[in-house]
Amino acid sequence: MNEETCIFCKIVKGEIPCYKIYEDDKFLAFLDIHPVNIGHSLVIPKDHYINIYDTTSELMSGAIKIAKELATGLRDKLGAEGVNIHMNNEKPAGQLVPHTHIHVIPRYNNDGFTHWHGARGYNPGEAEEVVEKIHL
Repeated sequence: MNEETCIFCKIVKGEIPCYKIYEDDKFLAFLDIHPVNIGHSLVIPKDHYINIYDTTSELMSGAIKIAKELATGLRDKLGAEGVNIHMNNEKPAGQLVPHTHIHVIPRYNNDGFTHWHGARGYNPGEAEEVVEKIHL
């Protein structure tokens, strides 16, 4: 998918309508059309980047700042009891639209949504090997 066929690029250009929450010269935030909970929003850079790997650090930093402000608004104005800030990168991680976007999802006690189990754990010596490989 490229800029001409990207649904988010079409939203940025005004070719497809959206419910805008925020807009400046570099970013757009709008309601997700398939929300997990009411207020579930997306923060995107206006320029076309596929995912975190090709998006500049500067843009990622700007997007997370907007996501933080949006999260505060969801808490203060919609009464969210928590918030998930989430980004899917590549199909195996659940990315459906190949345009960088951050989900800001209001959460409520007993809303019925669960999280990954995280029960795998590490085998002896495995954590040390992983740290050695990915240490920054």
